[in-house]
This record gives sequence, C-alpha cells and structure tokens, in this order.
Amino acid sequence: MTTATIEKSVPRKRLAINSPAITAPAASRLEALTPSDWALDVRDLSVYFGTNRVLKDVSLQVRNRSVTAIIGPSGCGKSTFLRAMNRMHDLVPEARVTGAVRLFGSSIYGPEADAVAVRRRVGMVFQKSNPFPTLSIVDNVKVGPRLGGVRQRSVLDERAERSLRLAALWDEVKDRLNAPAVSLSGGQQQRLCIARALAVEPEVLLMDEPASALDPIATARIEELILNLKKDLTIVIVTHNLQQAARISDYTAFFYLGELVEYDTTSKIFTGPARQKTEDYVTGRFG
Repeated sequence: MTTATIEKSVPRKRLAINSPAITAPAASRLEALTPSDWALDVRDLSVYFGTNRVLKDVSLQVRNRSVTAIIGPSGCGKSTFLRAMNRMHDLVPEARVTGAVRLFGSSIYGPEADAVAVRRRVGMVFQKSNPFPTLSIVDNVKVGPRLGGVRQRSVLDERAERSLRLAALWDEVKDRLNAPAVSLSGGQQQRLCIARALAVEPEVLLMDEPASALDPIATARIEELILNLKKDLTIVIVTHNLQQAARISDYTAFFYLGELVEYDTTSKIFTGPARQKTEDYVTGRFG
C-alpha cells in the first residue's frame, strides 16, 4: 500500500481574523521561530477515505517540547489528523494523504521515508488501553526495543525501568514485573501503554483521548505524567475534555468539519479566540 503525497512549497494559508497579533492558523509566536524549534510542520494536509475528504488543507506547526491539544466536536477530523502524523493511514487501503508533514525538517511521506522508522520516532497512545494480554508487565515494555533489534538483556532491563519510571509506574509494579499486564488497573494499564510507547525512545508522542475511559484520580495521574514528559518530548493530544486541554496544553488547535478553524496559545483560545465559531465551541454553545 502506498500513500499519495504532494510536497508543496507554498505559503501557509491565512485566516481572516480580528487580532493583529495573529495572522495565520499557526500562532505568530510559532511563525517567529526557526524550523529547528518545530517538531512537526504540517502544510496543506488533506486525508481522503475513498472519495470522502475527511481532512481539508490543514496547515500548522507544532513546537518542540510542548503540549498541543486538538479539540473539536465528534467527527471533525481530530483523530484523522493525529494518525496522519505517524502514517497510520498507510494501513487503510482506501486512505489517501496529500500535502506535506515534516518531522524535525524531514518529510515523513517522502519517497525516502520509511513508515516503520517514522512510527518509532512518533509514538502513539490510544483511547483504550491495549497492553498485550499474553505478555507480562515488563515484557510489554520490552517488546518495542526487541522488535527494533535490541537483544542485550541489560539494555532491555535498563530501557524497561527507565520507561516505567517516566510513565510514573515503576514504584507500583517493580515487585511484580512478571505479573500479567492485564492484572493492572485501568489507569495503570494506560500508563503501561505509555511506557511501552516511550521504550522505543520517540521524539513525538501522539495521544488520542488517553484518559477518556479513566476515573478522575487516574486522569489526574495521566495529566501529571504529560506535564512531566513535555520536558523531553513533544506531545500532541486529542481530547473532548476542554478543561483538560486548558489544564495541560501550551497550544490548542480547534477543528470543525475537517478544517482547522483556529490555532493559538491555549490561553488565547480559551480567553480571547479570534473566531466566533471557536468562542461558541469553548463556551459550550455547541459540540
């Protein structure tokens, strides 16, 4: 399966907005940065499933070592956008992607790009925790490095411990590493999935509503974890929880009907958005 890609060297599309400080879907604060500050640079991205165009000419830049929240009503293209960032649509026969996505300056859809290598650099955590049920806690974390060719036991052990610590799970499981992964609670299983994603040492972590099925205490642990991880990683999170987006993200992108309506700092989006539709959404008038 191949993904059709068109690299375009065109200026980013401008939005007609009222604020003189913001002149494009990406915040001017981002535009002032050099490309080395961007983890992801997305230009005119569209995603089709058959003849249905789900995502429409989305352009934005994601700053390195930040948390970017993707918000919008159901069916607006949030998860579709997220999955385009690590080429998951390659696995869908009827899917087609056009536009350009650059990861730290390198095209992830160019002819020289390898999808497997892209997915190692851009990890993914899904809405529902999905640990491998037949593997132990520690083997769930080691599976990625093993598939990547790591064979030395000491290296695997060190990578597993480091990842579990980063996922704030080590102290809870260090005495039962060989227990089945499914013996963990729901919140612990989600943090195990985060540890599994971290074990391959990604540069970007995509999270598709990672706390939507969790109780408030487990959700708080995941949010605290995200804030700690952004010291070393770039995180892009899809969430329906506007309060969560306001709490943990540095930047917020509002999607509606497959289009990027507005993208700015989270404080700007929630306190003084430039678009009326954005204000209507964040104040609960629809969605």
